[in-house]
Amino acid sequence: MINDGFVRVASASPVIKVADVDFNTDEIMKLINDAIDKDVSILVFPELCITGYTCADLFFQEPLIRSSMEKLVILKKYSLGKDILFVVGVPIKYKNALYNCAAVICNGKILGVVPKTYIPNYNEFYEQRWFSSSETIIKDTIVIESEEIPFGSSILFRHNEYEDLCIGIEICEDLWSPLPPSTIHAINGATIILNPSASNDLVGKSSYRKALVSSQSAKTITSYVYSSSGFGESTTDVVFGGHCLIYENGTKLEENKRFMLESTMIYSDIDIDKLMADRIKMTSYSNHLTNRFDSKYMVIPFDLTLKEHNSIDRFIDPNPFVPNNQEKRSRRCQEIFSIQTLGLAKRITHIGCEKVIVGISGGLDSTLALLVCTMTYDLLGKDRKNIIGVTMPGFGTTDRTYNNAISLMNHLGVTIKEISIKNACLVHFEDIGHDPNDHSTTYENVQARERTQILMDLSNKYNGIVIGTGDLSEMALGWATYNGDHMAMYSVNTTIPKTLVRYLVRWITEYKVGEDAKAVLLDILDTPVSPELLPPDKKTGKIKQKTEEVVGPYELHDFFLYNMLRFGFSPKKIYRLALQAFNNQYTPETIKKWINTFYRRFFMHQFKRSCMPDGPKVGSICLSPRGDLRMPSDAVSKIWLEEIKDI
Repeated sequence: MINDGFVRVASASPVIKVADVDFNTDEIMKLINDAIDKDVSILVFPELCITGYTCADLFFQEPLIRSSMEKLVILKKYSLGKDILFVVGVPIKYKNALYNCAAVICNGKILGVVPKTYIPNYNEFYEQRWFSSSETIIKDTIVIESEEIPFGSSILFRHNEYEDLCIGIEICEDLWSPLPPSTIHAINGATIILNPSASNDLVGKSSYRKALVSSQSAKTITSYVYSSSGFGESTTDVVFGGHCLIYENGTKLEENKRFMLESTMIYSDIDIDKLMADRIKMTSYSNHLTNRFDSKYMVIPFDLTLKEHNSIDRFIDPNPFVPNNQEKRSRRCQEIFSIQTLGLAKRITHIGCEKVIVGISGGLDSTLALLVCTMTYDLLGKDRKNIIGVTMPGFGTTDRTYNNAISLMNHLGVTIKEISIKNACLVHFEDIGHDPNDHSTTYENVQARERTQILMDLSNKYNGIVIGTGDLSEMALGWATYNGDHMAMYSVNTTIPKTLVRYLVRWITEYKVGEDAKAVLLDILDTPVSPELLPPDKKTGKIKQKTEEVVGPYELHDFFLYNMLRFGFSPKKIYRLALQAFNNQYTPETIKKWINTFYRRFFMHQFKRSCMPDGPKVGSICLSPRGDLRMPSDAVSKIWLEEIKDI
């Protein structure tokens, strides 16, 4: 894999002088040098940047067209020996017409020339006065310096070694059309779309432009690199702000500041592996669509050394399940909570039961499950007393969690049952011949299974269903007792990762409960994550068994899980991403230790996930064997663990 799938792309908007091809070419070369210094591999310049977009009837002048072609040749020669592919806008005469073109240049060669397809002729645009459309050109060649160059709109440019690096070109108005050429480019294999543009700035237009680029990159699952003309273009009628954008599958990676008096350039590392992972999953990119839109594409190979970078020039989110923007996070929590409550409401009305049974430990997961139940009963207009909250103190229960469990149930107005599991577990230890002082896995699992038995039997007694409290992260790691606390009749948290559970409970605390319940919820949020199956500290009486000290930090595991299942990334790539995302939090040795734990446990405990209970899917990651994860329970993790050894 070349550089873990990352390719550094850039968008530049040079200062130009209208019809001054010497000045313009010099500015282009300066920006090329700047891009090379920044290890950029692919660079796009604006539409008609060699001449300037606003030359108007000067495009009819033979000297301008001739001199612009001469400068194109100079740029071709200038590129020799330079590890960069760049695209410049240039007017080209072909047969009996003039075309607004993008020339693709790499290492001393003009790889191909792509003419604009949609020629605007409305409002302030008069392009049809000078330029013809590429629609009649399917596949042809033009001669530049005695060399035949591929010419047409149905051309893609593919890297010789890294075949997933495939470039398509569309020019300005092409993007604004009902069926942009980039749609067909992408279906035929393009992963990067370069758009040399000359989009003038009007009030509100930049927002619409960004929406277009975002939407098109998302629809085509591409990286979209957009460059528009800036300072120096004629302002006789309009002004060009020099807007540069880099998007990837709908997400903005970089944007420049518009209306600058000097040349500007932005760059970012795009992740082609990430794009390909989504395409492979989506049947929209299957062969029947390719055949439907086959436009007799010419694919031009190119050689380019893709540079290795010590750091990745893009934001790597350490909490991919949790938006880092507070407003977005609040909206996300609202939506997730609505999905949880509606899912449970459907199950309750379908079964026709009046009661639900929830085990309440005083921890985050059971708290969230209980809150979902109360809001669901409010939604259905049912009495909260039909929610039976069961606290089951055991050998590891602390006063803090016990009191929080009781207080929470009181504040929420549900029916409270307290059933200690100590005596039942001691009898069972005697039955199976286990020493109660031996705090082994048997000691822990007996308690978990006893609690589940109590809940299941209560569900029979009250003709209700047991609501599961386990979350996505626990299920991924197998951190649940088989045939114990991983069993339920409906599990409302089953697709909620541990890192998100805390934010959901905090959001509910702020927006969904009264003042009397807030204090206890805030204390629950401050309580360490623990199954409380081992006795508390003898001196302090506080929780001694802390989950993250055993299995590792949940923020790391959720990061590993997201990147493994969402994009199918390799352990090596996920490790590299984690190094950058958690640069100031964990050492490389610590990350390596826990990524090894993650893969080992993920494969080892698939047998638990194969019988996980029903529950609502709230995001893109789901471990349900009926949904997004269908894998054999006895698959071998050898390939993944061996790769970790080489990190």
